[in-house]
Amino acid sequence: MSVHKNKLYDIIFESDTPAGKRFDLVLIVSIILSVCVVLLDSVDYYNQKYGDFLYLFEWLFTIIFTLEYLLRIYCIKRKFLYMKSFFGIIDFLSIIPTYISIFVPASRYLSVIRVLRVLRIFRILKLMLYIGELNLLLDAAKSSRRKITVFMSFVITLVIIIGCIMYLVEGESNGFTSIPRSMYWAIVTITTVGYGDISPQTEWGQALASLAMIVGYATIAVPTGIITAEFTSMTHKLKYKVCTGCGNEDHEEDAEFCKICGTELGK
Repeated sequence: MSVHKNKLYDIIFESDTPAGKRFDLVLIVSIILSVCVVLLDSVDYYNQKYGDFLYLFEWLFTIIFTLEYLLRIYCIKRKFLYMKSFFGIIDFLSIIPTYISIFVPASRYLSVIRVLRVLRIFRILKLMLYIGELNLLLDAAKSSRRKITVFMSFVITLVIIIGCIMYLVEGESNGFTSIPRSMYWAIVTITTVGYGDISPQTEWGQALASLAMIVGYATIAVPTGIITAEFTSMTHKLKYKVCTGCGNEDHEEDAEFCKICGTELGK
């Protein structure tokens, strides 16, 4: 990289330098303020009284974040790898809703997704341990996806069966007007949400509901147990080194080269 790009990279991607720390702090304050603008704009009172100003501020923050996103792409070596990384995707998604709002006005409220960018505060406050633990949790969830898929298939099958039986037992007179509506009741019951908009009135229906409630605890316990087992089985070290080539932070403490793009770490 050129001297200019190196300096820009240090400011934007690194938080060890005074300039980099100031940049990140200003960025996080801007993110929080922009999210507050979106939240206030959704309130009728503030929208009617200050709607024009809030809309102006929303565009101001969007332009700032757009320039920042383009600068990140400009100063990094492996541009595409950054763009498809977690933070790269979040950076892009945080600015695109405002542009879409030109055609679909309500989409601008999706800009609240930029609050995820505050995760960068972990780097600023030297809390990369939490990023490492987040990576472990994501890896555990990814490793468990087949088991969870099988379990969820079983739950869906169970919902269909319970819904059909409840439709036959209770019938339209008790609010179970169709099998899909009965399946909706089964989902609400099994997930322990319990809206109470429809409920079984017969003894057999209540017995089936009791069974569904008991089964409902498994929908929480089983996936949690599967992911926990995978999480505890992972013994690799937490990772924290940042690659100057692609911005990837997923590296072992003693790693010398980026496992994504091969760039020498610390260079």
